[in-house]
Amino acid sequence: MNMTIRKYAARLGAVALCSAALCSTPMLAQGGGGMMRMTPDERVAAIDKAVGLTDEQKPKVKAIIEADVKKMMDLRNSGGDMQTMRPKMMEIREQENTQIKALLTDDQKTKYDAYVASMPRRGGGGGAPSGEPGASTPPQQQ
Repeated sequence: MNMTIRKYAARLGAVALCSAALCSTPMLAQGGGGMMRMTPDERVAAIDKAVGLTDEQKPKVKAIIEADVKKMMDLRNSGGDMQTMRPKMMEIREQENTQIKALLTDDQKTKYDAYVASMPRRGGGGGAPSGEPGASTPPQQQ
């Protein structure tokens, strides 16, 4: 009886491992998680290009981004499944956008909203679901 349970447990573990590998590979191949590949400095530069941050705003935006990168990494390292983590990650990103917008002028907020909306959604479509800027170059502002 114990041997049968061990065999099934080993098979289940192998299936879970293979499933995780198969699920993550297409996401990486499609560029999923674009923001996670950008450093905080790269993200600040992209936002600066889109909205024209002041020298005073840049370190504040960077601090917000760095804090949220840590929150995301802590969440990922918690070992939870993606179905459970995704809403929490979206909430972190929404809070990040709110904090960044609080630092911006009204004109910058309009440009930031356009920048966020121009980023590709993970899983297809236009605009990030949580305002998550992607790894692509932001649109030129006139």
